[in-house]
Amino acid sequence: MFDFSMLKGKKVLLVNSASGCGFTEQYDQMQQLFKQYNNELVVIAFPSNDFGEEKNNDEEIALFCKENFRVSFLLMKKGVVIKTSSQNKVFQWLTDPAKNGWNSHAPLWNFCKYLVNERYAHWLFWISH
Repeated sequence: MFDFSMLKGKKVLLVNSASGCGFTEQYDQMQQLFKQYNNELVVIAFPSNDFGEEKNNDEEIALFCKENFRVSFLLMKKGVVIKTSSQNKVFQWLTDPAKNGWNSHAPLWNFCKYLVNERYAHWLFWISH
């Protein structure tokens, strides 16, 4: 469980990720951003096998990220980020302009990034319940 209320007043970088992707080195860059802007930016990765490049389970993903990239930002449970009936609730909000007021685009591949400002980060809290 994650308490989205901790995001209030912060910018949030939401990223769908996969440890078997050619873009996996971006974990390192995301960690650098997280460390550099730790008081202002929350980085959250959402592992997904939607594009066939995350075969690992949650424990293996966490171990891979920590051992290879020293990731200390948030890693959520593996889930669905593309628009389907089982889409992660955060990505349901991120990809529905009727809910978020600005975006309809679901990830087209791994490591798509959504930067949410302080105003919208507060909304993320409400969709978590």
